[in-house]
Amino acid sequence: MSTTKHEQILKHIEDLEVGNKISVRQIAKVMEVSEGTAYRAIKEAETRGIVSTIERVGTVRIEKKQKKNIERLTFAEVVNIVEGTVLGGREGLHKTLSKFVIGAMEVDAMLRYIDRDSLLIVGNREQVHKISLEHGAAVLITGGFDTTDEVKVLADRMQLPIISSAYDSFTIATLINRAIYDRLIKKEILLVEDIMPANVVPDVLFVGDTVKTWYKMVEETGHTRFPVLDGGERLVGIVTSKDVTGRELDEPIERAMTRNPISASGRTTVAYAAHMMVWEGFELLPVVEHKRLVGVISRQDVIRAMQHIQNQPQVAQTIQDIILSHFKEEEGNGRDVVLSGVVTPQMTNQMGTMGPGVLMTLINEAGSLAIRRLKNSDMVVENVSIYFLKPIQIESQVTIHATVVDSGRKFGKVDVEISSLGDLVGKALFTAQVLER
Repeated sequence: MSTTKHEQILKHIEDLEVGNKISVRQIAKVMEVSEGTAYRAIKEAETRGIVSTIERVGTVRIEKKQKKNIERLTFAEVVNIVEGTVLGGREGLHKTLSKFVIGAMEVDAMLRYIDRDSLLIVGNREQVHKISLEHGAAVLITGGFDTTDEVKVLADRMQLPIISSAYDSFTIATLINRAIYDRLIKKEILLVEDIMPANVVPDVLFVGDTVKTWYKMVEETGHTRFPVLDGGERLVGIVTSKDVTGRELDEPIERAMTRNPISASGRTTVAYAAHMMVWEGFELLPVVEHKRLVGVISRQDVIRAMQHIQNQPQVAQTIQDIILSHFKEEEGNGRDVVLSGVVTPQMTNQMGTMGPGVLMTLINEAGSLAIRRLKNSDMVVENVSIYFLKPIQIESQVTIHATVVDSGRKFGKVDVEISSLGDLVGKALFTAQVLER
């Protein structure tokens, strides 16, 4: 069976030794293909994890990367979290701990809980340190205590860290739990790199191409928007049907393109990317790392991602979740949304009144619900204007009443009133841009 040029290039890259530098021009010359074909193959190799673009170095052949588990911590991270000192086993700091155990029991009872790659939190009990290491578990000594030279030598031999921290067992367990909890929250936040289509190499044009090439790409792909790259694979522009209208076929694409296009990085949140695309009216957003194009996302990619977020079960609570858990929706009138709840101590400032950030969260939730139900679509907040606000005391019953006052195909405006014990204590106007499907 004959293989395509694309597959041949990928095989050529896979056969290169780890550490070899590659470039679009080099591959194009060696494999006798166009720079566009070479570029697409290199980018697919990058998505497969066999090459990586490193700043000031270039694109390099690497060992295939394994995706890290964000719910786990390495022993090196634990050292930083507990402000600890490594007494031995430094070569094992890169390892990931599967769980941690507090050693507040007799040795025989403790053994059933000690597993390989776990972390035993215990005081100055040298015999327990040794037994833990022999069973494949690292050790975290509380109270800032040291251990014996024999244990340190064993830790080095087993390549299992033994760490000393001045904190007590309860504080250490709390710190580690907090770190894992924070990571679970981060896991729920979708980033642009999470929604970029997998193993899909973006269709691009190069500055040396002409308007005729654009028309050819439209026929081949069915798309009309393409990022434009220079010889170093850096994003320099974007070209659409509007840009090429009225241009001669042999005119350089560089003259027609829109220069310095707005772009995102892989670590940009999907919510922020959605805001940029709606605000600027983009259908296509380039994704760059170190000024080099790594992919593109479309408005449909963003909408699907936001729908996915809404359907996911909550794993860990954010501050917003904690606030909203104390409020419930009352039965409204038609378009209206009514939230009702009590101001808890967590929601107050040092003066014992509801904090402005809490109030903004409630206004945002009520306004978003009102627009979402009317338009049956996703949206991004554009503006919130608070006209007046009175102090709202701790343990006060609060009602947030949101009414859609104006809406169009691409926007919605909501009047939000906040009342407490029958008195109007706040009023705001909430505006959002609607994401068209």
